[in-house]
Amino acid sequence: MEREGRAGGAASGELVTIGEFARLSRLSAKALRRYDELGLLRPALVDPVNGYRYYDPAQVEGARLVAWLRRIGMPLNRIGRVVALDAGAAAVEVRAYWARVEAETAARRDLATYLVDHLSAEGRTMSRMPDNAENNGSSGSTGSAGSVGALAIRCAALTDIGVVRTANQDAAFAGPRLLAVADGFGEGGAEASAAAIEALKPSTWGRDGALSAADLLNALEDTADSAARAVRDAVAPCEDPDGSGTTLTAMLWTGSRLGLVHIGDSRAYLLRGGELFRITHDHSLVQSMIDDGSLSPEEAASHPGPALLLKALVGEARPAAVAVACRPDVRLQEVLAGDRYLLCSDGLSAVVDTADLRTAVVAADDPEEAVRRLVGLAREAGGPDNVACAVADVVVAE
Repeated sequence: MEREGRAGGAASGELVTIGEFARLSRLSAKALRRYDELGLLRPALVDPVNGYRYYDPAQVEGARLVAWLRRIGMPLNRIGRVVALDAGAAAVEVRAYWARVEAETAARRDLATYLVDHLSAEGRTMSRMPDNAENNGSSGSTGSAGSVGALAIRCAALTDIGVVRTANQDAAFAGPRLLAVADGFGEGGAEASAAAIEALKPSTWGRDGALSAADLLNALEDTADSAARAVRDAVAPCEDPDGSGTTLTAMLWTGSRLGLVHIGDSRAYLLRGGELFRITHDHSLVQSMIDDGSLSPEEAASHPGPALLLKALVGEARPAAVAVACRPDVRLQEVLAGDRYLLCSDGLSAVVDTADLRTAVVAADDPEEAVRRLVGLAREAGGPDNVACAVADVVVAE
């Protein structure tokens, strides 16, 4: 046993040496010293003369919790917050952390599936090519069987302060290349939501559908990073930058494809064939409880807890591992003429039933009428929150 452990045993009384505590807690002495330095697990006593550390056996449970949290990959700074909580609140924090991990895993799984499909299709195309295809003098141009011509979007956006709130922190935008909603929160919420959408507006990539699917995914990643930086800059002057931020759900139009950028609990819906489909997944604690079976969708609608977000664009630069975990989801969306898309903040989706959303979206003659109807529904439901919505129709270009 190390010298610190031997010396501690002689003078500790009811306390135990660091070596004995390491055995009880299944943490190494090196890890215990590190956790002491970080304030995660302080010794019960530090000898003022020789600096030896002594622990109370009652600390074993807390030490084991630290070890378990490390085993699931939780960052040390978050562990510090968890161990300071009572058991119930700590359980909520662990659930929220793991739900975010699973959401990130799901996003990576979606990307992996796309890559498999993309590479498989590319492989099939290459296998059909004649051996001299590269040098046969052909132009290499391709066409799309059954194409109905170039597509375009017609769109509208609207925000509303609601009935209860005194300030509007939601933002929405609808233009020929961009459809977006953002729901700000915290001291700098209004600045955050505006900055996130503004960061997407300069995107001029993909004109005339020139980007390949792979290039579009890369462009979406770059766009998401730009929005995250813009939000950090916007809320930097706040007293608590990390407590201010925004959700973001946006669709970027290239002329032939829609790219989706999504983080938080704002939503995107697709109306196709008379049916309304939700095409985003909420990054929220309640959604994670639905996913693991703890809540049914019906129970979630009346869940009394606050709307705790697992992912959002927030202030302050974060450690690399955390920053990656907080990146928006990006993916491509199949587009057909006649599609109608709805993007909205939870000021609409949380208070208006999906059936009523569908009725309003179906009944509207154009996007302008649709957003007016939807805001009206939110206000009729009490308007407890700000509302942002944007609607776009995919049409054959004139």
